[in-house]
Amino acid sequence: MKKIGVFYSFNSNKTAKAAEKVIEAFGKELVEVVNVEEAHDKDFVPFKNIIVGVPTWFDGELPQYWDELVPALEDMDLKGKRFAIFGLGDQKGYPENFNDGVGIFADLVMKQGAEVVGYTSTEGYSYEHSVAQRGDQFCGLCLDQENQARLSKARIESWVEQLREAFY
Repeated sequence: MKKIGVFYSFNSNKTAKAAEKVIEAFGKELVEVVNVEEAHDKDFVPFKNIIVGVPTWFDGELPQYWDELVPALEDMDLKGKRFAIFGLGDQKGYPENFNDGVGIFADLVMKQGAEVVGYTSTEGYSYEHSVAQRGDQFCGLCLDQENQARLSKARIESWVEQLREAFY
């Protein structure tokens, strides 16, 4: 398996902690970590398999640190690349846009030709709406450290096992 690019903000504490668990589950030797706050579009080029950590901010927005990178990604050809997206949200505090960042990012890369892998079940969550929902699944791993922190470790481990097959 070629190295997997793992992109997330080193300064977004809960996302960084989740990313560390994802990296640990894969094995540090299989990943190359990139701080998205310092990333450029060219940083995505060497990887066929990419994991992105995207929390949802405010009322269903991507964090500000994506503001400069998103337009660059919108100009890229991402055909042949596989993206797995995880995000953090609060299903009780923000039930009308739970983990929207995952869905926003998935839509962005799919428009550019990428394949999104790592869909997970919506079972066990309680929210009103999520842009990340596709049928009865999320288009990535949705974590809620505010209300379901005790479930995150098992969810991450299960997701990583699924990604091992998807990334072959």
